Amino acid sequence: MQSIGEGIRVDAQPEPEPAPALETGPREPLIVILGPTASGKTALGIDLARQFSGEIISADSRQIYREMDIGTAKPTPAERAAIPHHLLDLISPAATFGLAQYQRAAYAAISDLHGRDVLPFLVGGTGQYITAVIEGWGIPEVPPHTPLRTELEDFAAEHGARALHDRLRELDPAAADRIDYRNVRRVVRALEVCLVTGTPITVLQRKQPPPYRILQIGLTMPRETLYQRIDARVDRMIADGLLDEVRRLLDAGYSWDLPSMSGVGYAQWKPYIEGIAPLDDVITTIKNDTHAFARRQYTWFNGHDTGLRWFDITQIDAISGLVHEWLTAGKE
Repeated sequence: MQSIGEGIRVDAQPEPEPAPALETGPREPLIVILGPTASGKTALGIDLARQFSGEIISADSRQIYREMDIGTAKPTPAERAAIPHHLLDLISPAATFGLAQYQRAAYAAISDLHGRDVLPFLVGGTGQYITAVIEGWGIPEVPPHTPLRTELEDFAAEHGARALHDRLRELDPAAADRIDYRNVRRVVRALEVCLVTGTPITVLQRKQPPPYRILQIGLTMPRETLYQRIDARVDRMIADGLLDEVRRLLDAGYSWDLPSMSGVGYAQWKPYIEGIAPLDDVITTIKNDTHAFARRQYTWFNGHDTGLRWFDITQIDAISGLVHEWLTAGKE
């Protein structure tokens, strides 16, 4: 039987450039403000940036899109005028922006602020963005190889997911140990990266922590209180013209199957616009789906809790005091 990948021509890949050497000497500060949606991250970030001569770097995978302002709860023009915000409005709703691209952009923004003696605040609720930055994830930048993917998927369909996983174990035992054989998509990706580059994905994914001194602040509150804040914000979005924003995006040619249009606050409008569901049902669905999204955010943050300090948004004075002490300690 032909081996997986044997019949596919994969052009030789250039040797990856070595990762830049970590800086030596005193580590520059980075303050991270994270938490579930509607927990008050934007307001806190602006308040602390004002107090401590900082600027904000967004860590939100939805606010990277231009023309999508209301449904993504993007900082308002007034908020952005009060404190400079970075990594907002980066791409069209039709474009893609991978995790590696975000990581590079975030590091560049942090370096720029440090170079201007400005304190960077990494603020957002996209756990993968934040963790990739503060842990220094190695992210394989291997574009999809469609013929190879098709062969791997066909192999799994014919011989079973476990047989495909066995092939991964031959090439990258460490990846096989951490990827469930039933997750065919991840198994295919790991095999794809290995076959295209000649290097196991686990080698390419090794972490190199950045040279920052990091303070992580998490915002939390009782679950029912958070749900009430979410519901109130959805009502404000509706009043501010969220439906019109969705219609403008559709009129501009952005389709429902785009990743940008599949997010909470946008995808739920499809049955209403197609005349299938009433407005009240759409609003209820947006609220409930946002509740579920907040729960998933908590799951991520709790699973990647490395020195994270949790506060309620009402504890502004305590948070401010912590930041002051932390910054002072870093200068000693």
